[in-house]
Amino acid sequence: MKLLIKGGRVIDPASQRDEVADVAIAAGRIIAINNIPADFSPNRTVDATDCVVAPGLVDLAVRLREPGHEHEGMLASEMAAAVAGGVTSLVCPPDTEPVLDEPGLVEMLKSRAEKLHEARVFPLGALTRNLKGEVLTEMVELTEAGCVGFSQAEVPLVNTQVLRRALQYASTFDYVVWLRPQDFYLGQGVAASGALATRLGLGGVPVAAETIAMYTIFELMRGTGARVHLCRISSAAGVALVRQAKQEGLRLSCDVSVNSLHLTDVDIGYFDSRMRLNPPLRQQADRDALRAGLLDGTIDALVSDHTPVKDDAKALPFAESEPGATGVEMLLSLALKWGQDSGAGLSRALAVLTSEPARVLGESLGTLRLSTGQLVVGGVADVCVFDPNSAWVVTPQALRSQGKHTPFSGYELPGQVCCTIVGGQLAFQP
Repeated sequence: MKLLIKGGRVIDPASQRDEVADVAIAAGRIIAINNIPADFSPNRTVDATDCVVAPGLVDLAVRLREPGHEHEGMLASEMAAAVAGGVTSLVCPPDTEPVLDEPGLVEMLKSRAEKLHEARVFPLGALTRNLKGEVLTEMVELTEAGCVGFSQAEVPLVNTQVLRRALQYASTFDYVVWLRPQDFYLGQGVAASGALATRLGLGGVPVAAETIAMYTIFELMRGTGARVHLCRISSAAGVALVRQAKQEGLRLSCDVSVNSLHLTDVDIGYFDSRMRLNPPLRQQADRDALRAGLLDGTIDALVSDHTPVKDDAKALPFAESEPGATGVEMLLSLALKWGQDSGAGLSRALAVLTSEPARVLGESLGTLRLSTGQLVVGGVADVCVFDPNSAWVVTPQALRSQGKHTPFSGYELPGQVCCTIVGGQLAFQP
């Protein structure tokens, strides 16, 4: 398949390219940007006039819900949602049923995903067997099966001796451990501690639940030399600790979810279960610090934290409802909105979705994947074409994800995806 993307504004944050140019694609690779060979004869031409041509988005937190949770999301539906949102590479956590703690399960997931010919799937393997926090998994075998790192997903690892051994083992092979910092005992609530949680009578999760876990992780990193990626930090204090740890030289990266970047605990309103999320929505000062941290590079990447939830699980009292929200189709638009609101600009908004998460993923893979998250001649042709001036209203029933619950229902957001190209093939076009 030969494709020509014609007349678009090509923006590649990694190379600081920003120009109106044509892009030629053949055999799954970008063969030219701007200087198109005279003998290039495309099978298909994409008119990108007034559109932005960007690298395919890289989302570091997407639950595909399969295997084990097919009632909440099927592999086909969530992959279709990903490419509809311009996402061409995604990382999925290991908390499926069964848990991704055996090589055969990882290979099966990757094989089924590849047959769909949509986004590229990079699974995280379980750090401990069945995520129980007792026995380490066979990390070498899981890596050989295709895992890009190791995680406990949303299950805190209570035993610090086990965590220390896991970091020691991972450090030996230079694997990256992906951890969501939350103390098990302090993290038992359903909303962020504060005046609103008190007024609504909801169990609170203090900021200390995040920071105490961070102190533990950082101290163990100092002793083991391990590399860690912190998933979905949520507090101003957490941002400050990450900034200090990076300045110290710890091998650390982190991300923030679109939910924490745009919403606060006030959005819970009168027990709106769409706002029942992990981590819980915090106060405005926390949101402001997260926005500033993403702007100055303390936070490396923005993620959708895509977690489709079935209707029955949300149609419950707030404290009993299942946490999670659909987000992958809104990732690009919410990043653009942050770029507009914060003054970060279009290039920085795209960087936290492309080159920066690609760097995190490349570190986890133990190699620099130079063509992932970039538009480079000779690189893999993963491309997102979108109209930055076209607004759309989030209508849950119109989403391609099987999960229809989103805290952004009814929002008018900037930027509509015109087409998504994965490996030189047109994976999505409305």
